[in-house]
Amino acid sequence: MQLTFQPLLLELRHPFRLATGMRTHTNAMLTEISLGAYTGFGEAAMPPYYGETHQSAAVFLGLAATRLQTYHQPLSGSLITAIMQEIDALAPGNHAAKASVDIALHDLWGKMESKPLWSLWGISPEKMPPTSFTLGLDSPEMTRRKLEEAGDFQILKIKLGSDDDRAVIRTVRELSDKPIYADANQGWRNREAALDLVCWLQEQQVQLIEQPFHKNDLESAAWLTERSPLPIFADESFQRLSELERIAGCFHGVNVKLMKCTGLAEARRTIAAAGAKGLQVMIGCMTETSCAIAAAAQIAPLCDFADLDGCWLISNNPYEMPALDRGIIQLNRQPGLGLRAKTA
Repeated sequence: MQLTFQPLLLELRHPFRLATGMRTHTNAMLTEISLGAYTGFGEAAMPPYYGETHQSAAVFLGLAATRLQTYHQPLSGSLITAIMQEIDALAPGNHAAKASVDIALHDLWGKMESKPLWSLWGISPEKMPPTSFTLGLDSPEMTRRKLEEAGDFQILKIKLGSDDDRAVIRTVRELSDKPIYADANQGWRNREAALDLVCWLQEQQVQLIEQPFHKNDLESAAWLTERSPLPIFADESFQRLSELERIAGCFHGVNVKLMKCTGLAEARRTIAAAGAKGLQVMIGCMTETSCAIAAAAQIAPLCDFADLDGCWLISNNPYEMPALDRGIIQLNRQPGLGLRAKTA
């Protein structure tokens, strides 16, 4: 197998402000893995708060390329899992870079089998949950503009965690009655104030709360989870399958992201393990191209909630947008990820 890669700077349509900071772009690395006449495509999306860069990804992918050259046989799901165990062991961290290898391998497998990835796994596209559309912290005027861009999306994801959380929700409610997923991005500090806010958010048709406290403050998360009328989900507090046992009693659910957990192979195992522990699962994303979004969409029907809007938040997506019907991503029957390059 031959692995190649190239850096890409994903430009956001609007500056993206969270409780933890603001950014206008995201570093990404696009990968290709070729075997014979077939080529699979992958992606690493690397927001700055996870510490990966173009340079670190290039170093790691160089190691991965050397290892992949030893494989010549046709792919299977079990072989990909074995390969990814070897890739994972090459160096600690580098989760998004590892995910870019995993995604490309799965796309390659589907193309070699002439089947969509979801079909190889026996997944039912009819079970696809609607995906939310994310609005960062912003002025009322920009919030109105972003809501207009939400278009066909039927669920909004609102970034909270500032001193103006109620005002943010009131602004949205003046403009839209769509259900809301609220993401505090570790921005809340006081337990009692958080519980009071959650109860108010429930009255505003908020459906769930994501990452209310600092990622290491599991005690506060467990306290709120025990008392909250809304489901509380872990994001920054939960990265990989090995951490599931540690956080399982502290949240109602987990946000699984390919860029956190090294890709589809581990994501599928995580979804199954979380379900066995009675946890709900959201399949989420970073700011990504259609490549990583198409990959996550393959397993989204296995999840309770979806937040796969990353490619709609950037202005230089090199691929066609996924088909969307009333906020539900439509899986196609093209082999692999069903990804289409954007035509001039």
